[in-house]
Amino acid sequence: MDLKTTYMGIELKNPIIIGASNLVLDIEMAKKLEDAGAAAIVYKSLFEEQLHLEAAELEEELHEYDERNAEMTSLFPEVKHSGPRAHLIALKKLKDSVSIPVIASLNCLYDVSWVDYAKNIEQTGVDALELNFYSTISDVDKSSQQVEDARIEILKKVKAAVKIPVSVKLSPFYTNMMNVVYRMDKNGADSFVLFNRLFQPEIDTEEEELKVPYNLSHKGDNRLALRFAGLLSGNIDASICSNTGIMDGDDLITMLLAGADTVQVVSTVYKNGVIQVTRMLEELSTWMKKKGYDKIDDFRGKLAKKNVSDPHAYKRAQYVDYLMKSKEYLKKYPVN
Repeated sequence: MDLKTTYMGIELKNPIIIGASNLVLDIEMAKKLEDAGAAAIVYKSLFEEQLHLEAAELEEELHEYDERNAEMTSLFPEVKHSGPRAHLIALKKLKDSVSIPVIASLNCLYDVSWVDYAKNIEQTGVDALELNFYSTISDVDKSSQQVEDARIEILKKVKAAVKIPVSVKLSPFYTNMMNVVYRMDKNGADSFVLFNRLFQPEIDTEEEELKVPYNLSHKGDNRLALRFAGLLSGNIDASICSNTGIMDGDDLITMLLAGADTVQVVSTVYKNGVIQVTRMLEELSTWMKKKGYDKIDDFRGKLAKKNVSDPHAYKRAQYVDYLMKSKEYLKKYPVN
């Protein structure tokens, strides 16, 4: 089967991309993922906030004994935090170590930082850049329009500063996701990654404190991405990459049917090992052979909104239909 696809103008050998995570910090692991069939790798995000925190911690450690002995103040006179340099070196090392495309990921606090870091990242030779718009807005005085406009301005500035393709990784929590995507599409986004998995806090009732558990995705977590992939397919110029809850070959196939060009996987590799990438590709090939498809373009977007006969398939009608048939569902899933 011909599994090739095009993502942001980059030809990939298949639709499976390893999403940004600690998995690819180890070069040997990255090579194993490539051997297993991964078509591209997104390197772990460069978080400006993390760099600031690390720099502050280093500064505190260097001056921990300043008040105890006057001579201590000159022990480390030239030591400074490396900032993004270590990240850029590691990113370039990964790019030089694998033959598949490498995509950088970036999350910044300030407008000028987005542009400066994007330029530095481009110099490593990566194939593309993913703008990780990971944020939780807690300012009550900031309107949704202000939030969206700020994101679009960042996209425009980065696009003007670099020549490599630029994708946007979004959270699903915009008031009108479709409008945000359309506006970003018109302002040069080369791809949309649907969606960012935000870490949500829990409360430890024994210790009476907040904690943030590292929760992996589960089967079924991909439905929101599936819906928007189906809504957007054929209606925007940018590529579509589905993310979150894509655990096996069947999940991969559903995303392609909805209209996604690629998928990003992380949790399923943590849970099932590197071999899961190979299994997913084998499942895709087997399904294509069974259905009589020679290449992905034969069926990609077949069940996108613009191609299905039911105009309400992706709308509220599904919810209304569920309510009208609630007795049938209760019989199927009785409550004891």
